[in-house]
Amino acid sequence: MSVECKKILILDPNTIDVFRLYSDLLRNGFDVETCCSLQEAVERIKNIDFDCIVMDVDIPKIKGYDAVSIIKAVDPQIKIIMTSERNDLELETEVRKQDISYYHIKSFDRQELVEAVRDVCQ
Repeated sequence: MSVECKKILILDPNTIDVFRLYSDLLRNGFDVETCCSLQEAVERIKNIDFDCIVMDVDIPKIKGYDAVSIIKAVDPQIKIIMTSERNDLELETEVRKQDISYYHIKSFDRQELVEAVRDVCQ
């Protein structure tokens, strides 16, 4: 099942995770771009109307959950999906305090993440 070409930005410093998610999203009909830093993400969001950003908790120089307010200041309508390699109650509590649409643990099935992207983009 494909989607009407929704624009997705992936912000994750892990190139293997980026490649896998990028491939999965492309296969599912999304228009996907990638970046490695918050600064680059903000510049892209200023110039391109993304439907969703999939962002890792561990990005360079700032925690992903602290970056949510910065991204929302640039585009209040963008949907944010936060991902993490690890999960513990303290981290999950901090992430869920933010204005995000979905929280995904990377050890779970990637197809679940693709479905989450599809859901938030409807």
